[in-house]
Amino acid sequence: MTIYTGPVFDMCRQQFTAIADHLSLPEDERDRLLYPKRAITVSCPIHRDDGSVAVFQGYRVQHHLSLGPTKGGTRFSTSVDIGEVAALAVWMSWKCALAGLPYGGAKGGVTVDPASLSRRELEALSRRYMQEMIPFVGSHTDVMAPDMGTNEQVMAWFMDTYSMHQGRTVTEIVTGKPVATGGTEGRREATGLGVVHLVGSAMERLGMRAAQATAIVQGFGNVGGVAAEELHARGVRVLGVSDHTAAYFDPRGLDIPDLLRHVATHGVLAGYSTELAIDPEELLLQPCDVLVPAAMERVITEKNAARLRCRILAEGANGPTTPEADRILAERGDDLFVIPDILCNSGGVIVSYFEWVQDLQQFFWGRGEVIGRLYGHLDRVFHQVTDRAARERVSTRVAAMAIGVSKVRDAKKTRGLFP
Repeated sequence: MTIYTGPVFDMCRQQFTAIADHLSLPEDERDRLLYPKRAITVSCPIHRDDGSVAVFQGYRVQHHLSLGPTKGGTRFSTSVDIGEVAALAVWMSWKCALAGLPYGGAKGGVTVDPASLSRRELEALSRRYMQEMIPFVGSHTDVMAPDMGTNEQVMAWFMDTYSMHQGRTVTEIVTGKPVATGGTEGRREATGLGVVHLVGSAMERLGMRAAQATAIVQGFGNVGGVAAEELHARGVRVLGVSDHTAAYFDPRGLDIPDLLRHVATHGVLAGYSTELAIDPEELLLQPCDVLVPAAMERVITEKNAARLRCRILAEGANGPTTPEADRILAERGDDLFVIPDILCNSGGVIVSYFEWVQDLQQFFWGRGEVIGRLYGHLDRVFHQVTDRAARERVSTRVAAMAIGVSKVRDAKKTRGLFP
């Protein structure tokens, strides 16, 4: 029996089992590597603006602390449950280990539609959630960050709540904060910039030129919006974009700066155009050189994997490709180059690590230094993954997961089992 259930955790478990088999891990090591060290469930009551009291369920899962404190985002979404949060924490562990960061993985969230809350209610919920988490987090225990449905402002409320409890300012308790409150230059756009930098590395490897390439981006938030903007800036023709409200496609290329202005004004893509509208599921199947799923988990499935018409699949989201779909993609061989999620979207946690380091030492870098360090870090990991994939004749996902899982396993074996 396990408390970790649901389609997202089942997918995570399938991925781990495949890598454990690939690495020939002994059966008695597997559960310790897969299952989280700690899971916290809390109730978060707040006063609504109408005077009533509403109670929301909150979660935090810390996967392992063998390499250092845990690290991971906090999402506010109606889909949040303990299984989803646990899967995201496990994936974060492999991501941090692959990137060579001194972290274990964590994830948290509250089951709520943030759009249904006023600003005052959002602040109340953010502060109450952090207040409930104070016994379990700390700058050397578990460091939070933003995720879907949260942002820099929520992180500032988290940091202030924790600091009021400690009686001093503790900027390093969260990352992804505004620069004015101890955040770092470049953090907001780091994930999207990292995605596009790795797309550039893949293009170079495949002999492709950005000025002749096309792209489709699913998701137009902090990751997808930045990725679309950066692809456009590098000369790639972005044919399609989508968010949870609308999807647009134009074979001639979309006006990305105009779309960004629309979202800045209205908050969503809906209402931009009727002529360019397309079914969101069909958008993924349109021909392009680069497909960037940067929204939710499990969007590339056994139903559509064989029909993808891209050359590069850059996984900006966590877990966008199911194991069943992955097997179909692997059968396509060199026809499709996959940049797996634990590599592709690692720019965010890498720059979060930079922010944490700067907060600890109270010495801050400029944006150029942050982005330069990010790109250098990503280049090293990209070559490690592609070299291992070529050497062992496995997919890039298997290579990336094998590196991450092996590092965590080595740390646990070296430290031993206490008591």
